[in-house]
Amino acid sequence: MRYNFRVADTRFIGVDLAWREGSADHLANETGVAVIDGDGQILDAGWTRGIEQTLGWADRAAGAGSAVMFVDAPLVVRNQTGQRLCETQVGQRYWRWKVSANTTNLQSPRLAGVQFLRLAVLSGWRYSYGSGGPPPSAGRCVSETYPYATLVGAAELGYDTERPRYKRKPRCLRAAQWRAERAANCDTLIERIGQLADADPPLLQQSHPITKDLAERPSPVSDTAYKHREDLIDALLCAWTASLWARHGFERCRVLGLPATPTGGPAATMIVPARPQQRLQPLPKSALSAADADGCRALVEATETLPRNLPLTYSPQRRQAAAPRGALLPGRGK
Repeated sequence: MRYNFRVADTRFIGVDLAWREGSADHLANETGVAVIDGDGQILDAGWTRGIEQTLGWADRAAGAGSAVMFVDAPLVVRNQTGQRLCETQVGQRYWRWKVSANTTNLQSPRLAGVQFLRLAVLSGWRYSYGSGGPPPSAGRCVSETYPYATLVGAAELGYDTERPRYKRKPRCLRAAQWRAERAANCDTLIERIGQLADADPPLLQQSHPITKDLAERPSPVSDTAYKHREDLIDALLCAWTASLWARHGFERCRVLGLPATPTGGPAATMIVPARPQQRLQPLPKSALSAADADGCRALVEATETLPRNLPLTYSPQRRQAAAPRGALLPGRGK
């Protein structure tokens, strides 16, 4: 089935949130951002710095109508230790494609996504954890996603056997060799993103000068320039995933991390594309979808208790993938 809310009138926002915030001594890392409409036209794309600037951009990008924002960063973190369920399920469902997720918990020193979501809710966004499918009504909603899962979960991109190696250096390669290979892999990825112009829903990479430039210039080999490009690519993938979710819902996507029974607060979930062999069992009928408003209020109240000197970023210090011991898998790190 296709969902009935007006996709054509909705904007889809992708945010590749930086995991290092600024301080008096360090400038905030860049966040990649992009917004597309229901026809795949890229309305704006680029980079921001800091949570407040990023949220301000998102508020403007949403326009006067409905907006669905997908963010690559843990937005809800309630577990004291260990992994969030959605992170464990990434490893369980996507291990075959060499995809896993970092561990995030309340002991993680940097929690930028939590603060971003708190401020977004105060700014009028509604956290949607996906249990009831795409948002059925007008308004602004925000959810968590994971671009690595999009790359291997969306057949249109052609990564049928494993993820593209465009982020972390394999231990077996020298740095110079890796930088050249990374740039070549990124160019291939950009070419495949360009082919989404014929997808349902489409993504018209050539429709904005900044994203058009991705295809016209070879990927750089220097680390700083490359990271600049990578952040924008991930933002585009987040925006397109939001559009895919709105267009096809559970036909093409799955919600990772939903508890079997309601827990009385917002669920920490990721909404990601999934091939048939990556799909979870049918979602339980729970009260989660009816509790979005209560979940948002609980979220604001819970994050009010965070220490005010807590860094507004996070970078998991260890990885706990649901994969064989010793496996070298990519995680989410900024």
